[in-house]
Amino acid sequence: QVQLVESGGGLVQAGGSLTLSCAASGRTVGSYTMGWFRQAPGKEREFVARIWSGGSTFYADSVKGRFTIARDGAKNTVYLQMNSLKPEDTAVYYCAFSHVITVVPALYDHWGQGTQVTVSS
Repeated sequence: QVQLVESGGGLVQAGGSLTLSCAASGRTVGSYTMGWFRQAPGKEREFVARIWSGGSTFYADSVKGRFTIARDGAKNTVYLQMNSLKPEDTAVYYCAFSHVITVVPALYDHWGQGTQVTVSS
């Protein structure tokens, strides 16, 4: 059974940092594209960052230079390091698997339950 469990969210002041974790079971994170997405209230789920099996990364323009995606094969976990957080980063953050290199949410499967990130001004 494939499962993803996100953690690490919380309340932080603008300018602060958080590191989100996405622990996987049932699949190896290094064999797929792993993506981070977020969804704010009343908005559609949007792409944040991805890392594919070859190791290259790609970021949404809104987070480029502030967020870093990485993976630890030994722990079968993907991370999202978030620095210089802004109130507009407030959302529920999700991780997911994909068989292709993509930023399209519909092409990802086995989503986690999400972790809430709230950035106060």
